[in-house]
Amino acid sequence: MECVFCKIVAGELPAKKVYEDQDYIAFHDIHPKAPTHVLVVPKVHVPKLSDFPDDETGERALGGLFRTVNRVARETLGLAGYRVVVNVGEKGGQEVFHVHVHILGGWQ
Repeated sequence: MECVFCKIVAGELPAKKVYEDQDYIAFHDIHPKAPTHVLVVPKVHVPKLSDFPDDETGERALGGLFRTVNRVARETLGLAGYRVVVNVGEKGGQEVFHVHVHILGGWQ
């Protein structure tokens, strides 16, 4: 398995975790672009956001992902305001091909 996020999920690589449940993990980005920069990653490998099915299964998965993003930002990180970024595909700036959502915040 070559996916760096799958290795983090499996505990094979270290990460500065801020949240984890049975479906998602959140950890600090190693190249932060904001005072607070955390990634929320589903534990199931899906290469890019556009790979989620366009049906109820995909709707539940995406709803769960963004519910977790909101929970991590507000409750875990205590952010009153924040930016959410998802890069989709190589032309969209995605570098790691495992779905992940960036939470950026902490500006005054």
